[in-house]
Amino acid sequence: MSPEPTPPAGRRRFGWPQRVFSQVLLMQLAIATGVTVLATGLFLAPLSEQLDDQAMRRALAIAETTASTEVAGDLTGTEPTATGPVQAEAERIRRATGAEYVVIMDRTGVRWSHTSPAQIGRVVSTDPSEALAGRDVMEIDSGTLGRSARGKVPLRDDSGAIVGAVSVGIEYDSVRARLLAAIPGLLAYAGGALAVGAVAAYLISRRLQRQTHDLAFSDISALLAEREAMLHGIREGVVALDAAGRVRLLNDEAERLLGLGSDVRGLPLTEVLGEGRTADVLTGRITGEDLVTVRGHRVLIANRMPTDDGGAVATLRDRTELEQLGRELDSTRGLIDALRAQDHEHANRMHTLLGLLELEMHEEAVEFVTEVVGVHRATAEQVTEKIHDPLLASLLVGKATVAAERGVSLRIAPDTLLPDRLVDPRGIVTVVGNLVDNAMDAAAGSKDARVEVRLRAEGRTAVLRISDSGPGVPPEQREQIFTEGWSTKELPAHGKRGIGLALVRRLAERQGGSARAGEATGGGAEFTVVLPEALTELADPEPAVAGEAP
Repeated sequence: MSPEPTPPAGRRRFGWPQRVFSQVLLMQLAIATGVTVLATGLFLAPLSEQLDDQAMRRALAIAETTASTEVAGDLTGTEPTATGPVQAEAERIRRATGAEYVVIMDRTGVRWSHTSPAQIGRVVSTDPSEALAGRDVMEIDSGTLGRSARGKVPLRDDSGAIVGAVSVGIEYDSVRARLLAAIPGLLAYAGGALAVGAVAAYLISRRLQRQTHDLAFSDISALLAEREAMLHGIREGVVALDAAGRVRLLNDEAERLLGLGSDVRGLPLTEVLGEGRTADVLTGRITGEDLVTVRGHRVLIANRMPTDDGGAVATLRDRTELEQLGRELDSTRGLIDALRAQDHEHANRMHTLLGLLELEMHEEAVEFVTEVVGVHRATAEQVTEKIHDPLLASLLVGKATVAAERGVSLRIAPDTLLPDRLVDPRGIVTVVGNLVDNAMDAAAGSKDARVEVRLRAEGRTAVLRISDSGPGVPPEQREQIFTEGWSTKELPAHGKRGIGLALVRRLAERQGGSARAGEATGGGAEFTVVLPEALTELADPEPAVAGEAP
């Protein structure tokens, strides 16, 4: 293709301006002009009808005034002549009011007054039946004097009987003259409004020029395209919100992580996501760094940065795969810890069994082995039947062994049921482990020493309750015990106390939950931890547990 020819020297080709300032100014001037013309036309359209209505009402008022005079008595007591009192009174009123005519007629429609004396004694040219029937009439009509705005009223005598009618007309040319006279003033107002609009358009365009650094629309479009490519190309979710909490921007990764579509822009985030921890974190109701939240089956790490205009930009990272690997590693560590906890007890049992065999107490040895194996198996089955997460189940099996060594009975409450859908099993293991350890310390040495563990799932919320048969916690200390470094126990040589319960509360509050201490039924202490969104959404129905009602 041949290159496009350039314009000859001295000839300048004019086109649409490129700068934002010029384009916006021209567009706003065009809009202001169009609006002014439209408003003027819309004002003029009903003006004619308004003037007609005013003229008819004026004519009706003159007719009512005429009917209220003594003309009714003159109508019944004289003859219709050009020199009679009815004609004289009608002409006086016409000249005083500037009406085109004032016609007084009897019940037969015969004129008793008229601007043309020759018409007196003749029947009126328009139908007077409505006025003679007692009704007021307003209309635009044509008669012997041409087109006029008319008002007709009945004429009554002193007794109230209708003896005739009064018809008053306002010349229509005067109405038209008022309409034409109003147009110059209206155009002057329209011109003033257009001038104000032009000044406002100029000021707005100057402001836009400063804010856009006088860039062309093509430059701004290129910058936006580059920004979109960058945001949608990164492997981290980005959600931008305005000051009202509405979604301003959502990149592809954020749509994938949150399970949303691109049609949510402009909608409130709480309406899009619904109530829950994820919406609270992204809208700033929960603050902090690297906050854990759950959306569907995904575990997300969220951070939020406010912007100067009152909005915010939130970033999301997917930690689901890392969490799954961590769960497998934690499960292995939990099993190792449980085996280590059982090692000492197993050695003692072997020594006991060896002694029984050396003493040739064979029946007692068989009974001892049967009892030990049965208790251990019953404990493990009881835990795994009600707690499906392997890491947490392993922890409690190990803790049961440790509790037995210390003379404490570790029980699983009958209504305990926790599915294998934990978002942060390691955090829950830390919470339960610390609470069980504290409960065993408190219950050890008490009569009928026991620790009861109750774990329940209520929707996506996990409720953990650990109670013991110890001395309990005084009401005035139930908040202090969660303070780091505070403890009722003596400081050990190898470290400091007062960390476990502080860690429990911190982990609970980090996930938007709570931890509190209270009094257990029958005495002792009861610790309750509530963890919202601690479980992922249920993808498939939970399989029925053995022994559980369908």
